[in-house]
Amino acid sequence: MAALRTILARLRNTLAAVLPRLAGRDLAGALAGGSSDGLPVRLSNRTYAGTRNVAVRELGFDQPLIWVVVALLSWGLVMVYSASIALPDNPRFANYAHTHFVLRHGLSMLIGVAAAWVAFQFPLRAWEKMAPWLFAVALLLLVLVLIPFIGKGVNGARRWISLGVMNFQPSELAKLAVLLYAADYMVRKMDVKQRFFRAVAPMAVAVGVVGMLLLAEPDMGAFMVIVVIAMGILFLGGVNARMFFLMALVVVAAFALMVMTSDFRRQRVFAYLDPWSVEHALGKGYQLSHSLIAIGRGEIFGVGLGGSVEKLHWLPEAHTDFLLAVIGEEFGLIGVLVLIGLFLWLTRRIMHIGRQAIALDQVFAGLVAQGVGLWMGFQAFINIGVNLGALPTKGLTLPLMSYGGSAVLLNLVAIAIVLRVDYENRQLMKGGRS
Repeated sequence: MAALRTILARLRNTLAAVLPRLAGRDLAGALAGGSSDGLPVRLSNRTYAGTRNVAVRELGFDQPLIWVVVALLSWGLVMVYSASIALPDNPRFANYAHTHFVLRHGLSMLIGVAAAWVAFQFPLRAWEKMAPWLFAVALLLLVLVLIPFIGKGVNGARRWISLGVMNFQPSELAKLAVLLYAADYMVRKMDVKQRFFRAVAPMAVAVGVVGMLLLAEPDMGAFMVIVVIAMGILFLGGVNARMFFLMALVVVAAFALMVMTSDFRRQRVFAYLDPWSVEHALGKGYQLSHSLIAIGRGEIFGVGLGGSVEKLHWLPEAHTDFLLAVIGEEFGLIGVLVLIGLFLWLTRRIMHIGRQAIALDQVFAGLVAQGVGLWMGFQAFINIGVNLGALPTKGLTLPLMSYGGSAVLLNLVAIAIVLRVDYENRQLMKGGRS
């Protein structure tokens, strides 16, 4: 009994020494599964200091999202080089080196990464305050690009402003500006979102003004993306569902009317329906028919990197709008499926970050992230559909991959804003402030 009393006394003394230390542990460390000052352990006359367990959620950014973006950028850089390497053989590009387009694309990526780093430094509160001003700047640039000697015309369209190191496309900035403005607008109109006309009419006017300027370039593809972004944010923001679908029908009817009243747009639709006909094969259906030939040549595993024949002056714009056709020819069905899988994962992950922000009562941040998801997902869907012949030909690039300085720049800035949303989500979940 004396021995038992001695053991119990020692146990009581040990607990008296240990419990105060356990009670003083940092709560965040306890929840993460570790402690800021782990208890020492003594084994075989040696004392081992306790180590702190670091939770994965304490990382400041979404690593898988970054790696998928890096994979798309890297793959795009390789494919731009592959698709453009033969262009200097064309008299139109005779003064260009074989590396001209890939070097300019690489420079655009570097500028985009620098701009993305700067964009990440701004908290979402700052983006919310800047939204109306950024929208005004986008409108100004859309007006300036229509002015002769300021806007640069290519193939009958005036869409670019030359900045020396790159040709800037204001429609790409307009996508981001409308996205931020729509998210800010919905936050301000939360109290009247069930009153359709009070909630939607001002936003519809703003998008309509942007649309008129874009159609004057003309750039119907960018206008479609902007309409989808704006309508998606209104829907996700909680606008009356029945009236929303009525508005969607009106928008579809408006686009159908624009197609039917425009001769060249109508010809594109007819060429899409039958690209192999004598009337269309050498006209409006030329790009689509050669895109389908390229993808058909690729079969299951492709002809190998650099082995494309269609990029040898058969398929126009192979390094921009029809980059997927070259991917399909060189990497086959497997490559196309991998690419579609990457964009599906990217879109789903961005939408998840947006839902997480809304669950944390960060409505503006959540709507912005989901708007970026709609932007990337819808534009990739249109580009892939056009290349596969599932949709009429439209001048939209493949996000993060196709050649185009301002497109890559604004894509990376948008991704950086999503990463900032995720960063602030993690800060809130750790008990900090965004």
